[in-house]
Amino acid sequence: MRENYYAESLNARKLFQVYQTKHLRVKQYFDAEISFVRNRLQGTEHVLELGAGYGRIMKELSPHCATITGIDISKDTVEFGNAYLSGVPNARLLVMDAHDLKFSEPFDVVLCLQNALSAMKTQPLEYVKKMTALLSPGGKIFISSYSEKFWEYRKAWFFEQAEKGLVGEIDVKQTRDGVIACKDGFRSITHSPQDMDLIGKTCGINYEITEVDESSIFLIITNTKG
Repeated sequence: MRENYYAESLNARKLFQVYQTKHLRVKQYFDAEISFVRNRLQGTEHVLELGAGYGRIMKELSPHCATITGIDISKDTVEFGNAYLSGVPNARLLVMDAHDLKFSEPFDVVLCLQNALSAMKTQPLEYVKKMTALLSPGGKIFISSYSEKFWEYRKAWFFEQAEKGLVGEIDVKQTRDGVIACKDGFRSITHSPQDMDLIGKTCGINYEITEVDESSIFLIITNTKG
């Protein structure tokens, strides 16, 4: 796969179309993840979203936190997103490589939602340690991946994306066991509850794992260190 697939191919208006799905169960999945996080915000938090795309989740969460910052590797997507977020005063979207995070102040909440950890193309155990380093004392990380119960809906959604020309043709033989594979090299993996448990243990601080809506597996890590 090309090094920056999201910057070169699946950016801006194409990414916007990804979420204009005809599948109601997939739309329910989108909403359930956002609701899960929103219901755990107090309204005072400074939030960071990694792999924020054009700011879809940011816009939904912005009324429920003090500030929300998003990063994405694609300049085109960020420009599109800043127009999309133009009426949201407490949101900012930045061009930044998720592997080279540069912030001078910590965040109360760090988000890596809707299987974004797969898109990072990195060793998750080490990457989550970088995320933890961004947290203020008592801060939380929310990481989500797909539940195995959502597999058939997820496949239908990706076939829809391929039909629209948003991703490459689905490689039917390679699409199995929680992995979506396209003939253009796009590949989306899944992090199982066991994977999430290993990540949580590696961080060495409090964590919990929960299933949401029979569509998502969430790992929530809390910074218990001062």
